[in-house]
Amino acid sequence: MSTSDHAVEAGLRHLVERHAVVEVCTRMAWHADQREWAALRALFADEVRLDYTSLNGGEPAVLSPAQVVDAWSRVLGGFDATQHLTANHLVTLDGDTAVCTASFQATHRLADPFGAPLWTLGGTYRFDLVRVAGGWRIRGVVMTAQWADGNRELSAKAAG
Repeated sequence: MSTSDHAVEAGLRHLVERHAVVEVCTRMAWHADQREWAALRALFADEVRLDYTSLNGGEPAVLSPAQVVDAWSRVLGGFDATQHLTANHLVTLDGDTAVCTASFQATHRLADPFGAPLWTLGGTYRFDLVRVAGGWRIRGVVMTAQWADGNRELSAKAAG
């Protein structure tokens, strides 16, 4: 095999891995919005570091996949509908680890007789991933909120 053949093969492997990383990150949003909790749980590594401090304050948490999905199902499952869109994925691969950053827009809908029925949040996600025997798994999520519009109180109502 020539040097250029090796370069082409390496480039193709890189594209395949990059696509696999973006797919896992996209599936996190999809499965959460579709309330596919078992499929969502399968995307996470054994421990997941969640950092939503830009929105909620406090400290990042290290949780099991079951704990992450249990918390998200209680909150997100309380909405009439949610839609988490991710775009502009930038992927850095380093052996068996990867980082994917993406822009996001998350819209949450809940009928509210005393307020607006929508809350939309925008910002960036940073996903930290690790390769395991079954493919890529998310081991960290940092959500950085940059803007919001609508009724933020819907989140507490959905969780209650």
